[in-house]
Amino acid sequence: MPTTVPNVVFKTRVRNESLGGPNPFEWKDVSTDDLFKGKSVVVFSLPGAFTPTCSTSHLPRYEALYEEFKAQGVDTVICISVNDAFVMYQWGKSQNAKNVFLLPDGNGDFTRQMGMLVKKDNLGFGMRSWRYAMYVEDGAIKKMFSEAGFQDDAPADPFEVSDADTMLNYLKAR
Repeated sequence: MPTTVPNVVFKTRVRNESLGGPNPFEWKDVSTDDLFKGKSVVVFSLPGAFTPTCSTSHLPRYEALYEEFKAQGVDTVICISVNDAFVMYQWGKSQNAKNVFLLPDGNGDFTRQMGMLVKKDNLGFGMRSWRYAMYVEDGAIKKMFSEAGFQDDAPADPFEVSDADTMLNYLKAR
């Protein structure tokens, strides 16, 4: 596992009202430095947008506790998934996500360099992220919570330590 976040460029879509029309979005490259340099960031990663645990528990709880994370000095809460920008945008809309930044890792570059890319062919998902959460200060990984059982085609998708409450308790105990 790395001690700093990987240096990658994420392909994101951002709203640009000057474009007009039914799809006022444009591509924007966002670098690791843009997200982490000089900031305290909570990151959680999950196997996929619109999947059951991710949609009913993982993202909603981070969203609900956002102000408490801010009170602990966290600048940003980021959710990473090996999904494209279009899927992450629609998932955010369906979840009414207002605070957590949904970051698409469409090619899995960040996830692979984190050592967290796994095959989920048994579910028809292809390559996805293992479920984990981490606290990052200025690009340095200070704490990592990775779910047990990391392996390709894992028979289970554990959700015990990458949850929002575990992360918040860690931050409060520092």
